[in-house]
Amino acid sequence: MKQLVILSGKGGTGKTTVAAALGHLASQELSLVLADADVDAANLELVLSPEVREEHAFMGGQRAIIDPQACTACGLCAQVCRFDAVLPGEEAYRVDALACEGCAACFYQCPAGAIRMEEQQAGLWFRSETRFGPLFHAHLFAGQENSGKLVTLVKQQARLLALDEGRDLLLVDGPPGIGCPVIASLAGADLALLVAEPTVAGVHDLFRVLGTARHFGVPVLVCLNKADLNPVRAQEVEAFCLAEGLPLVGEIPFDIMVTEAMVQGQPVTAYAEGPVAWELRRMWERGKEHLDDR
Repeated sequence: MKQLVILSGKGGTGKTTVAAALGHLASQELSLVLADADVDAANLELVLSPEVREEHAFMGGQRAIIDPQACTACGLCAQVCRFDAVLPGEEAYRVDALACEGCAACFYQCPAGAIRMEEQQAGLWFRSETRFGPLFHAHLFAGQENSGKLVTLVKQQARLLALDEGRDLLLVDGPPGIGCPVIASLAGADLALLVAEPTVAGVHDLFRVLGTARHFGVPVLVCLNKADLNPVRAQEVEAFCLAEGLPLVGEIPFDIMVTEAMVQGQPVTAYAEGPVAWELRRMWERGKEHLDDR
């Protein structure tokens, strides 16, 4: 079982569009498991229209709870809280759940033992079925952290199913950027496909996510999306890939058909033929060769 993760240094580069298209193309030859590791803003499901089979709670951390009956209002908990999450009440102190970071400093300092730590639900994760294979995805609640932990959980569940059922490929639509969720999505990957766009920010962030992948020893392919919108920046990416020895496996042109396909909830390669679909097909063939070598 091989793992291919699709990343981008910034949001909005077309990463999920590419992931959905590759899922469509790969499913014609291989048995797949898909994972949407962009748990902060998951949207692969918008294109694949999954049917949810399982829903599970994700417990993302702890928060302090003050028992008003046991609280003596000494104020020591408020003094030790670094996040100003402990607030005075009329007769007892209380905790602002949104401000609490779960550090437990108040719990250990309370002389009356009036504070307890409780796990809080930070999101949901799902196992769904799509026409291309099982999909694991998640929803992180607003204001919650531990997205790296949730990415690890989603990938772990997808990997276990792929191994149990002898699937050929785990295709991961990763998160943008270079933070903890990206690092979690790179774990165990055989190959990373970096999707960039020919803009100042796109080129800059391509360099950053490339450094992250290299740091963890994951081989890299590069795809340039909307390549014809800025020829100067596109040439900059091409020159950089040549200098660094990076395979530039795709240069996808801009086409309004991509938007039309998204509105219809279809991968662009399944929606209609055209320059974008043709280039994505060529890109899959090139990428498959590199994946077979791993």
